[in-house]
Amino acid sequence: MPVLSDFSANTLAGQPRPLSEFAGKVVLVVNTASQCGFTPQYAGLQALYEQYAKDGLEILGFPCNQFGQQEPGTAAEIGTFCETNFGVRFPMFERIEVNGPQAHPLYRWLKQEARGLLGQPIRWNFTKFLIGRDGKVIKRFAPFTKPEKMAATIEKALG
Repeated sequence: MPVLSDFSANTLAGQPRPLSEFAGKVVLVVNTASQCGFTPQYAGLQALYEQYAKDGLEILGFPCNQFGQQEPGTAAEIGTFCETNFGVRFPMFERIEVNGPQAHPLYRWLKQEARGLLGQPIRWNFTKFLIGRDGKVIKRFAPFTKPEKMAATIEKALG
C-alpha cells in the first residue's frame, strides 16, 4: 500500500524532489492557484507553517490551472507571487494536474485514499490533504475550509 514517501514531484525550479524527504513529518498537501477566490488562504497556510513547522509540520503547495485557468503563470511567476504577496516559505512544486488522465500520481493516490463529499475528483483549488507521520492520509479538507480551522486536527496529528 503506497504512502507519501513513495512519490516525488518537481520543484518550481524544475528539480525532482523525493517526497521521502518528508517521511516522519505531518504533511499538508494543497493544490493552489494565484488568481482564485481562495488565494488569500496562502496567508493562513503560511501562518500554520510558521506555528507548527518546529513540531514537524510541512506544507506542500501544488499549483494547478485546471479550475477556471486561475494559475496561468510560469513557475518563476508563481514563486514570486507567493513569496511577495504572502511570504510563502513552505515548499512549492511545479504546476500539475490533479484530475483527469494527466493527474499527477500523488493526486491519484490522495483521491483514492480520501474521497471528497461529492466523490473522488478534486472540485476546486485549495483542496487540502493531511498526511500523518506514517505517510498515510488522515483527512481531506474542502477548499472553503480555512487553514486556521484545521489547527486542532493538525495538533492532534503532530501529537
